[in-house]
Amino acid sequence: FKQVGSLCSMGANIKTESRVAVVEGVCSLYSSCVTATDLRGGASLIVAALKADGVTKIDGLCHIDRGYEDIEGALNKLGARVIRKE
Repeated sequence: FKQVGSLCSMGANIKTESRVAVVEGVCSLYSSCVTATDLRGGASLIVAALKADGVTKIDGLCHIDRGYEDIEGALNKLGARVIRKE
């Protein structure tokens, strides 16, 4: 549940209770500056950023890189517009 706050800052509607997360759909997500804290959470931020309006900056790419080789290249081949800035 570490990424819930970041996803909510992008407009997601997520409520956590004990060990349960309740996710309610929203019409749109918004760009934000977020930080990946682990591999799967980072992937969730990427998916949300692809849907969000505007430009989303994701820090903590080292977590994502551990599990996904050249993820920006793969997403760009699918039509996404992902830019890695060092």
